[in-house]
Amino acid sequence: MLINKLAIIGVGLIGGSLARALRRAGVCKHISGYGRNQLSMQKALELGVIDDYSDDITRVVNNADVVVLATPLATIEPLLESLKAAIKPHTIITDVGSAKASVVRAARKVLNNSLERFVPGHPIAGTEQSGVEASFADLFVDHMVILTPLEENDPEAVSLIRQMWEVCGATVVSLSVDHHDQVLAATSHLPHVLAYALIDCLATMDEHDEIFRFSAGGFRDFTRIASSSPEMWSDICIANRENLLQVIDQFANHLGEISALIRSNDSDRLRKVFARAKQTRDTMLAERQTLLTKTKN
Repeated sequence: MLINKLAIIGVGLIGGSLARALRRAGVCKHISGYGRNQLSMQKALELGVIDDYSDDITRVVNNADVVVLATPLATIEPLLESLKAAIKPHTIITDVGSAKASVVRAARKVLNNSLERFVPGHPIAGTEQSGVEASFADLFVDHMVILTPLEENDPEAVSLIRQMWEVCGATVVSLSVDHHDQVLAATSHLPHVLAYALIDCLATMDEHDEIFRFSAGGFRDFTRIASSSPEMWSDICIANRENLLQVIDQFANHLGEISALIRSNDSDRLRKVFARAKQTRDTMLAERQTLLTKTKN
């Protein structure tokens, strides 16, 4: 048994999918849940995602081997404050947040630099859906999980969290906190901002009814992530604002250059931009698949 008791704080898409995957793998004996919405927690219990729940976080984390914080970034610090007195010396705490610097700052502040068993993490997986009803055991299969271990971490704690994600089918890699936040600002946070901004912009146009009525598959694919949780993504944008603002500015300048090519009828250079982008994406997908295969082997 990898984990005797797992405490999941926030049993939604990510937390619920982690519970389902570990239960299916048979490596977790007991799963306790904590969440703000009692109806959602009852649903998680009925679905067999968790074994029990409580609105008292100290009861949920008591005697837990692993505590997973799967809640919006703005809640991490107060949650750590609420549970720190109840955790045992052997308990490992990890999280799933999309911006790591803010999480680490909160942990250092609340845990008084006792970070041997606090292992920051981020599964690069998800859907535009939210809630425990949307969770499923295969969510992490063939996806990456990034750990951002700290200098203070106990290697055994890092190893257990790595194993926890690997049994869920994920490929686990390690990055520094700062590098993670820089990369994710470009690859995840910016695309979400663009999707939200595009929908919001089009909705203000006089022809918005026709625009949305006649949208095709490409439009739906590009804007799918605009159906993600506004609460979660506004938290992420603020938490990683410096890195995000840099890539927004860079993208805005690049978009301005493309706009200038269209305005000047420069089809040759425009075609080169599109061809370069296509080649880059095709290569990226091939290299990612190679990395996943190599890491698993």
